[in-house]
Amino acid sequence: MPAIVIGGLGLLIGSFLNVVIYRVPNGRSIVSPPSACGSCGARVRSRDNVPVLSWLLLRGRCRDCRARISARYPLVELGTAVFFGAVACLVLANTTSATLLDATGLAAVILTLAAFLFFAAISVALALIDLDTHRLPNSIVLPAYPVGAALLTAAALAAGEPGRLVTMAIGGAVLFAAYYAMASLYRGGMGFGDVKLAGVIGLYLGWSGWGELAVGAFGAFLLGGAFSLVLVLTRGATRRTAIPFGPWMILGAWAGIFAGDQIATAYLALFGLV
Repeated sequence: MPAIVIGGLGLLIGSFLNVVIYRVPNGRSIVSPPSACGSCGARVRSRDNVPVLSWLLLRGRCRDCRARISARYPLVELGTAVFFGAVACLVLANTTSATLLDATGLAAVILTLAAFLFFAAISVALALIDLDTHRLPNSIVLPAYPVGAALLTAAALAAGEPGRLVTMAIGGAVLFAAYYAMASLYRGGMGFGDVKLAGVIGLYLGWSGWGELAVGAFGAFLLGGAFSLVLVLTRGATRRTAIPFGPWMILGAWAGIFAGDQIATAYLALFGLV
């Protein structure tokens, strides 16, 4: 039930993320003016601003000029809802009813959920902005450091797990330094937007654990490399084609968060190390 409620919240957040994805790269305010049709400029009515449902009722067209409205809008809303629901399931999976009845335990769960839902929201926005523009805007990435660190720190302290703060700091510092070195040594191959995003990802992976950190860090290169290889082999791209790496960093990070510990344990077991 909580996952369904949080999924519903994801629908609303997804609608807002559509605004962020379109306006932030263009240097426009995400607050004003109100949303309007990109073809005729007519302001979107409140009844036409219901996530997913309005698009379906309007059959994907503007009420005024009948211009097509991209299916990406409801897909972002629906995808964010599913993403939020999955994150809620992950956080609540190891939560007992006794924890929820305890004030401190409940606070830890709420703070953890808030931290990872925040990361999920910026993950959607940054991945799509990078795909569209090959940029990772500072206006989203840089505030993620204090917001993410504050929420994760509060969650760790509320849960009585201060050790997570050490791995969080190590994860953020190591990934930032590694990406900074790669960007410096191979200019043009990786942007400094990736470097700044790496530090944020490192905070979350480090907080989650060593296995999550290892899998999340390497997963970006494995997934991105495999995708690039497929494009080259199918002639969808050449070796010089610029492919945004941010989405793969984000996908690798979430693979680490959701299954990093299990993947790392299975990998080590192959060599008899566990």
